Amino acid sequence: MKRIYTSIIKEHFKRHQQMIFLVGPRQAGKTTVSQMTKELTSQFTYLNWDNVDNRKIILQGVSGVAGFAGLDKLTSEVPIIIFDEIHKYGKWKIFLKGFFDTYKGKVNIIVTGSSRLDVYKKGGDSLMGRYFLYRLHQLSLGELGRVDLLKKEINEPFQNKNQDFENLFKNGGFPEPFIKNDTKFLNRWKNLRQKQLIREDIRDLSRIQELGQIELLAEILRHQAGQLTNYSNLANKINVSSDTVRRWIQTLQSFFYCFTIQPWSKNIPRALIKEPKTYLWDWINVDDVGSRVENFVASHLLKAVNYWTDCGLGQYALWFIRDKEKREVDFLVSRDNNPWFLVEVKTSSKVGISKNLAYFQNKIKAKHAFQVAFDMEYISKDCFKHTTPIIVPARTFLTQLV
Repeated sequence: MKRIYTSIIKEHFKRHQQMIFLVGPRQAGKTTVSQMTKELTSQFTYLNWDNVDNRKIILQGVSGVAGFAGLDKLTSEVPIIIFDEIHKYGKWKIFLKGFFDTYKGKVNIIVTGSSRLDVYKKGGDSLMGRYFLYRLHQLSLGELGRVDLLKKEINEPFQNKNQDFENLFKNGGFPEPFIKNDTKFLNRWKNLRQKQLIREDIRDLSRIQELGQIELLAEILRHQAGQLTNYSNLANKINVSSDTVRRWIQTLQSFFYCFTIQPWSKNIPRALIKEPKTYLWDWINVDDVGSRVENFVASHLLKAVNYWTDCGLGQYALWFIRDKEKREVDFLVSRDNNPWFLVEVKTSSKVGISKNLAYFQNKIKAKHAFQVAFDMEYISKDCFKHTTPIIVPARTFLTQLV
């Protein structure tokens, strides 16, 4: 399956010498995407820290890896070398710094990992200036129909293939269960992935010993997706301190189990400024249909703001708005620290447009305000040509993103 991230990598190698750090959830397609670059060169090397034989080569140091990859030979093409899951190596930063500084301009380097490569401080010297970070997300409605590199933020809408929308909502955006479209496989895959995430990844790469309690926290967050995150209440439920809950949620974020969005407060009278909202990376783990719909849109918006930022189009972020009178809009996307567009999510188009959209649009001067309806059929119109609050189909709106 072609991915838009392959286009990103190709463009990066044309323009930059920095290493690519390709990060994202386990089984989202990082290894597949990076290995697709094999078509760019005849001198291609893939080393996975989880492979014992590959690990022996990495432990030989910079010269050992360079010899194995043939970097001492004259070639007509620039070699590509991939280091997969190398952040599990205690001295990975020192190794990559030495390798990059020695062979800068002579080899294209991709580093992939299923946790955030900038989280762990082991290894000494900073890699600042030696890499560009690209965050790989699961499949989205836009990527199912458009995989070329996007030169602008918002694109023309398109109609997806039959059942793409329904299958993506039902099976999630991770490539294997989406492609298989098999309920029994999906159920087994979900259970295995959850166990691997907590019982292997978090156990091996963090100092957390209380795996049973962090599993309970993950389960509670699953049932509270899209709600305000009250650290004190969560702490009471799992019998730990509020600070511990904060730290554990940060750990779950670093391993792409969940993500939080903060409240926007600028120009909002009596704004909520403390409690974030938490969503899951994998929306199929959210049982409540209304909450899953909101999480589905949140995941698409997060993918878009990460893509736009990582590709250098500007600085983008995802927020929500809520004041002490409990007026709320689900999402706000900012561009270069300025409000850009508001998004309220509804399962049905039969409800009237939310008064909060107009209220908050007026307060913060966002250019667009959308009420995204899940049950509307696709309409071949550009949602972003409207600057007053409007109800739009999810099937249209989401294809205009990444």
